[in-house]
Amino acid sequence: MTEHESHQHAYIANDHKDDYLKRLRRIEGQARGIQKMVDEEKYCIDILTQISAMTKALQVVALGLLDEHMSHCVADAARKGGPEADAKLKEASEAIARLVKS
Repeated sequence: MTEHESHQHAYIANDHKDDYLKRLRRIEGQARGIQKMVDEEKYCIDILTQISAMTKALQVVALGLLDEHMSHCVADAARKGGPEADAKLKEASEAIARLVKS
């Protein structure tokens, strides 16, 4: 169990959570569709187009979760100040850097 898994978080708004889950189920379906396209040796450009669409869908989920994290976890820590605020800001910055690289 990681440090992050040991803390219980409930900052994702229920209506957003349902939206994220619906999007992730669609992405899961897209991944299965891409697997089938590869298995059936479909045209490479068509497969790449589907991968691009799936990547965009994942980015939408990631940016939504990042926004939730910034507006709740990071903002709460910043209000409190101290080392936790520094840690949360660093964590958010690192997450943004990972998203930009992907």
